[in-house]
Amino acid sequence: MKFKLFIAILLTTLISNVATASIDEGIEYKLVLPAQPTITTKKVEVIELFWYGCPHCYQLEPHMKDWLAKKPDNVVFYRIPAVFSLAWGLHARAFYTAKSLGLFDDGKLDFHEAFFVEIHKNKKRLNNQKSIEAFFARFGVSSEDFNNTFFSFAVNTKVNRAAVLSKRYQAEGVPTIIVNGKYRTDGPMGGGHKGMLKIVDFLIEKESKK
Repeated sequence: MKFKLFIAILLTTLISNVATASIDEGIEYKLVLPAQPTITTKKVEVIELFWYGCPHCYQLEPHMKDWLAKKPDNVVFYRIPAVFSLAWGLHARAFYTAKSLGLFDDGKLDFHEAFFVEIHKNKKRLNNQKSIEAFFARFGVSSEDFNNTFFSFAVNTKVNRAAVLSKRYQAEGVPTIIVNGKYRTDGPMGGGHKGMLKIVDFLIEKESKK
């Protein structure tokens, strides 16, 4: 029995070592150079760069939900809409408008998921102000409140900042995940959504040891 227990422990250790050894800089993740400042220094920061029009971002969502439910207590998570074109900027503006209006705090409806579903499942492009305004109306947002917020100084500032960060994080596509402003990984590097999140866990552990 002791011999069998020893073999089981040995195999578990070997498997763990192999899994860790297979995550290498330059292959499964890349450095962000220069490293970008984080919002807090007390926790490990994880940022998801996304675009509502991206099918891969939409497919990541259920995996991300599961990951968020289990993430370590020393991890803080933020979403930043990537901005690489005017179309992406329009969706970023919708994201920050919803945040400003408190739609992400509504326990009955998930605006983030609903926006994805409207585009990818319901096949509505939401690629202009009028269609986005109509979508917000479903959440009880008046035309006046929508327009006042959509074009507000606060939303303009956040969209511009998102565009700057998209470049500073050196993202080559979306979804891209940034860990502590130092590392980035994506679907191709991770071999898929689950693989990408495993790399994120590896990088979180790496940073947690410092």
